[in-house]
Amino acid sequence: MLKQVKCMSERLACKVVGLHRSTYRRLPAAQTPADPDAGLRAWLRSYATKHQGHGFRRAWAALRFDEGSEVNKKKVHRLWREEGLQVREHSPRKRAGCSSVSAVEADAPKTVWALDFQFDSTIDGRAVKIASMIDEHTRESLLHLVERSITAEKLVDELKKVFAARGGPPKVLRMDNGPEMISHALQRFCADRVGIVYIPPGTPWNNGFIESFNRRLRAECLNRNHWTSLLEARVVIGDFKTEHNHRHRHSALGYLTPAEYAAQCGHTHHPVACDIN
Repeated sequence: MLKQVKCMSERLACKVVGLHRSTYRRLPAAQTPADPDAGLRAWLRSYATKHQGHGFRRAWAALRFDEGSEVNKKKVHRLWREEGLQVREHSPRKRAGCSSVSAVEADAPKTVWALDFQFDSTIDGRAVKIASMIDEHTRESLLHLVERSITAEKLVDELKKVFAARGGPPKVLRMDNGPEMISHALQRFCADRVGIVYIPPGTPWNNGFIESFNRRLRAECLNRNHWTSLLEARVVIGDFKTEHNHRHRHSALGYLTPAEYAAQCGHTHHPVACDIN
């Protein structure tokens, strides 16, 4: 400011502010050819290009647990900002919902499985319907169903396969009030087998775990691909769900993948009872 506004010389301006001239002329290490973080910066840029929806925490987790680097999380955050890799995402204001059913806490595996649908389309404009289900405790993706249309009977058939593969049903299925969810076919299938918890209509925040998974599927897979056929959609979405289970390191799981956490988790469900006088 002294040089540009007051037209002072560099020598006089440094003398006024008490700054040594060599300090003023010294370039930051990041602006020199001998930048010690050049390799890390290049890795972060490559990672951000491949995973456009990821933030610095997931980049740090990949460095720490997949690449074996002991880099500090704060350093990754600083370099991430300096490289301009932050993605500003608009998050709507959260609203407090009032559930009409008793709260069920997923304090162990196979306690609460959350189920939901989302839609996409192939390049010819035909609909693609995707059914996803996760274990709210382990964050594992359990159901891979991609069809043009999914009826209640088709959903029941797939749930039978998942229950058999997982050694039995969970204690509770959490879902919204879609037509497939409130169908008589699903009601008959779940009777005396697994409890059903419906969230109040119009309150998706009460099913936050599956909504978070769907948002990640939308941002990192569906929005980045154009499907030429239903088969292509099945393969790519299946690969994403497999990578989610075996590659995605979740901060809430201590930066373990859902599959790793499920393999070593020893939690058991403790139901909470309430006696009314």
